Amino acid sequence: MTDAYDALETRDPAEREADLFRRLPEILSRAAIAPGYADRLREYDLSRVTSREALAALPVLRKSELPALQKTGLPFGGLVPHGAGTFGRLFTSPGPIFEPEAVTSDPWRSARGLFAAGFRKEDIVLNTFSYHLTPGGFIMDAGARALGCAVIPAGPGNTEQQLELIEAYRPVAYCGTPDFLKIILDGAASTGRDVSSIKRALVSGAAFPKTLQDEFASRDIEAFQAYATADLGFIAYETSARAGLVVNEDIIVEIVRPGTGDPVPPGEVGEIVVTSLDPHHPWIRLALGDLTAALPGISPCGRTNLRIKGWMGRADQATKVKGMFVRPEQVAEIGRRHPELGRLRLVVTREGEADLMTLSAETDAASDRLADQVAASLHAVTKLKGRVLLVSPGQLPNDGKVVADERRYD
Repeated sequence: MTDAYDALETRDPAEREADLFRRLPEILSRAAIAPGYADRLREYDLSRVTSREALAALPVLRKSELPALQKTGLPFGGLVPHGAGTFGRLFTSPGPIFEPEAVTSDPWRSARGLFAAGFRKEDIVLNTFSYHLTPGGFIMDAGARALGCAVIPAGPGNTEQQLELIEAYRPVAYCGTPDFLKIILDGAASTGRDVSSIKRALVSGAAFPKTLQDEFASRDIEAFQAYATADLGFIAYETSARAGLVVNEDIIVEIVRPGTGDPVPPGEVGEIVVTSLDPHHPWIRLALGDLTAALPGISPCGRTNLRIKGWMGRADQATKVKGMFVRPEQVAEIGRRHPELGRLRLVVTREGEADLMTLSAETDAASDRLADQVAASLHAVTKLKGRVLLVSPGQLPNDGKVVADERRYD
C-alpha cells in the first residue's frame, strides 16, 4: 500500500507550495463575492496573498462562530458565494451548522484517504457513518465510489442487521467509528456470525487508542485513521507508514497559537486552521478548535505533504473565573503587550474557597519589574487579579494548552 493515489501526492513540497499559493488569490477573490467574506476581507489586497506570511495576516474564522453567523444569514451566514440550489445535497450538523455538498464525484476529498487505507476498485465497503441529515455517511460514500468500490449504506446501529449484511455481501472494508467496529466484531463473536471478510477499515469520529488498534490487528484487520470534519471533509489521513497523518491535497493547513491567528513554530502544538481551494465553497482560515502539531520531514510512505500528529485535544479552553469568562484570546493579548514573553499558560485553581489565577510565562528576561507589568496587563485584560510566574524558556509543556482549569471541588 505504498503506491500513491496520483502524482500530486509525491511531488516536490516546494512545487506543491508554489501551486497552492499561485491559485489562492483567485479563490480569495471568488470567496469575496459572498457578503460575509466581503466584509471580513474588505481591508486586504487579496491579489498579494501569495505566501503563508500573507495568508496569516487575514482574519481567522472560528468554527464556533458559524451557528450565530448562519442564524443571522440563513443558510450559510453569507460565506458561500453561490445559492443553496447550486449544490447537490444540503445537510445540518449539531450547532446547528448548515453544510452544502458540491456536485462532483468526490466533493469531500476522501478518496485519497481511503486509497491510502487500502481501499481499491471493486472492493465492497460497509459504511456505518450516518446518512441522516449529516454529511458523515456521504463523505465516505462519495470517496469509496470514486475509487470504484461498491458501498453498503448501512449507517450506525442495528447490529443484528449489520451482521446479516456482512454475511450476505462479504464486505472487505469498513468505514465508521472504531467503537462501532468493535461492537460489530464482539456481536459476531457472541452470536457465531462470520465477519471475517472485513480486512481493512478507515475510522474517524472518535478516539482510537492503541489498545483498540492492537485488538483490530489481532483480528486481522488493518485499521487506519482519518481527520475529517463536516465542513471540510478529509483534512488528513493515516498511511501505511503509520507515521502521523498526511495532509490532503488542495487545502492549506496552518497550526496557530490558540486564541490567535499566529502560526506557531514548527513542532509546537497549536490550533488547526484550514483554507480550502474550492471555488464553489471556499473556506478561508477556518479555525476548527482542534489541537495538533506538525511532524518534521516527509512520510516514509513517499507522500510529501505536511504531516500532523493527529488530534491532540481542543483549543476552545474558555473557563469562568469569579463569574467572568477568561479566554485564550485574552492570554494572547497579554503576550502581544509583552513581546519579551514566550509561551504562556494561565492556570486556574482554588485557594481556600476562592478562585486563583496564575499566569506562567516563559522568558529569558525575568525580573520583578516585568512580573509586575505582566500582572497589571493580566488585570487590565481579564478584569481579574492573578499571580504571575516567570519561568525559563522550555519550562512549560508543549501541549497547546493556554488556559488550564485545575480546580477541584471534592
